[in-house]
Amino acid sequence: MDQEFASSLLENAVSEFAKLPGIGRKTALRLALHLLKQDKERAHSLGEAVIKMRDEIQYCRVCHNISESEVCPICSDPTRDTSTVCVVENVKDVMSIENTHQHHGLYHVLGGLISPIDGIGPQDIEIDSLVERVKAGGIAEVILALSATMEGDTTNFYIFRKLAPYPEVKITMLARGVSVGNEIEYTDELTLGRSIQNRTLFSDTFHKEG
Repeated sequence: MDQEFASSLLENAVSEFAKLPGIGRKTALRLALHLLKQDKERAHSLGEAVIKMRDEIQYCRVCHNISESEVCPICSDPTRDTSTVCVVENVKDVMSIENTHQHHGLYHVLGGLISPIDGIGPQDIEIDSLVERVKAGGIAEVILALSATMEGDTTNFYIFRKLAPYPEVKITMLARGVSVGNEIEYTDELTLGRSIQNRTLFSDTFHKEG
């Protein structure tokens, strides 16, 4: 049974908080009541930060990572190795890999994984733009850094096939220090870093499994 609120304003705030992932109505109520106890300036600062983030953050036109400009700081950094591109599912994975300090190249954020059961096909994620980057030249290695799940493996194989016309590009994948079923963002930095260092050719892994 839904809880009754003395204030429709409080009820609206709780309803909005409860729409966030992992936030139930009890937690949403605690957050709303906490804000009520704070100075108005703090609540305004929170609201303004969220609005500014939503309005001003965009996606890099090169790699699709979040950015405050047309091209993200990683893509525009002249010290990065532009010949190596690490393919990840989402922005959180970029953050996880950056924290290992083991990858010095660029990234390509797919924005999801192929998952027919969820209605997500290759056309729904940024695979074509990855192929275009490879086609343009200058890329020597593509690292497939996707989660060791059925969806991740399906996406890996699809990308491998799409890049087959470019044999000069080495396609590698993370060493299986990342356990099967694990998502990149939940893998500890040491394990993830070693998996990047010890990456293997995707074709070798495919032939062994086949």
